[in-house]
Amino acid sequence: MPIYSNLAENRESLEMFWSAAPPSVLSADHGYVILALVATWFVHNGVGASKVMKARKEFDVQYPNLYAEGSSAKAKAFNCVQRGHQNSLEGLPNFLALLLSASLVYPRASAVAAAVYNVGVVMYMNGYATGDPKNRSRGSVKYLGLLFLLGANVRIAVNLLLGW
Repeated sequence: MPIYSNLAENRESLEMFWSAAPPSVLSADHGYVILALVATWFVHNGVGASKVMKARKEFDVQYPNLYAEGSSAKAKAFNCVQRGHQNSLEGLPNFLALLLSASLVYPRASAVAAAVYNVGVVMYMNGYATGDPKNRSRGSVKYLGLLFLLGANVRIAVNLLLGW
């Protein structure tokens, strides 16, 4: 059988992919959630990762070392930048799961919660990057967004289970 025997079907699939409209189960408000997901990517991979790359050069921490060794001021400074970014990545899977599931019912509110969370993450990373780990508490606002998403998920689950 020739490899191109299904070329027409493949072309049709590709055309559907590139011209795909969102599934009818999504409302226009889900566009805000998608923008929130894109913003989350930029926060973690743009802001956070670029801080770590800049600190690697500034404090001469070479790959594959995740953290600087020793207890010098330079090592502590780099490790604070790295830890701020690493912590944001550790919480990312939970945040994404809560955001996506809460947004099925509450898309706008979930997008706002994501914005609050993302602002808090940037504040957290910037605070940690000062070299004083206590300054990471500046980003505590992120928990407001996270707690909303958690509460929304609990409400959705209870409503589903009780048939409300």
